[in-house]
Amino acid sequence: MTASSAPGKIILFGEHAVVYGRPAVAVPVTQVHADVEVSASSRPGIWVHAPGVNLDAELNSLPSDHPLAAVIHNLFFSLGISPFPPLDIRVNSTIPVASGLGSGAAVSVALLRALSSHLGHTMTDEQVSAFAFEIEKLHHGTPSGIDNTVITYARPVYFIKRHPIETVKVGEPFTLVIGDTGIPAPTKQSVGDVRRLVAKNNYRMERVFDEVGQIALMARRIIECGHTAMLGDLMDQNHAYLQEMTVSSPELDKLVRAARKAGALGAKLSGGGRGGNMIALVPPDLAEAVSRSLLEAGAKRAIVTQVP
Repeated sequence: MTASSAPGKIILFGEHAVVYGRPAVAVPVTQVHADVEVSASSRPGIWVHAPGVNLDAELNSLPSDHPLAAVIHNLFFSLGISPFPPLDIRVNSTIPVASGLGSGAAVSVALLRALSSHLGHTMTDEQVSAFAFEIEKLHHGTPSGIDNTVITYARPVYFIKRHPIETVKVGEPFTLVIGDTGIPAPTKQSVGDVRRLVAKNNYRMERVFDEVGQIALMARRIIECGHTAMLGDLMDQNHAYLQEMTVSSPELDKLVRAARKAGALGAKLSGGGRGGNMIALVPPDLAEAVSRSLLEAGAKRAIVTQVP
């Protein structure tokens, strides 16, 4: 049996603007993760078990564009493996689906690593990230590539599309509280809506993207210098620009206000928006209080994570 695990991720700054060439900062969230086990099967075929989504099926019974089927078929094709060996593949994930925590990319990364290792074709991080990005394209249209990057490398990342990956050194640990609205947030729809705004008023949107890019650049410098309390104001500014992009929602705005009222240094939505998660920068001693406030304000769950 071969096993692999991949963390979730959260975007600190730069979502949506990153699709248009501006920088973004993202960090892994190890409190949630996707886990994959691959073992030889005593019965013919490739059997996929994913209890979290009530899936127990043979590979050929799944649509070709099913997320798990797409990873398996594409990997076997690229490795030139035929016929397919009999396998049992078990997938478990504690990452909420469609919430901005990178659940799809994490499953892809864990599956690629476990499956390629089991077959004796261990992949480099660069190969895993590139392969997972192709799978992301199937399901998100024009993704930025940030999910597969930060999840593959499992480190804080400063990311610019089509530029070399840059990892970020954290000068001083800081604490985040992640609040989940419980509302699915399909990235493809919000990315498409922003694209329509760009087509309608390119000058205005390019200005917004420039401002968000500057925020992400300042955030990286602050993180590396260890003056992380200053990130709060940047989060508030970034959230305002995301509202201008129309990707926030009443539920997200309510959680952002609740976090700030409970003592967060700053708060913003994270990810595609319209649902999913928001994040709050908090002093460590206020993490529990902010979590309670988010739950009272309607969050379905709150996750406390430290960026070490």
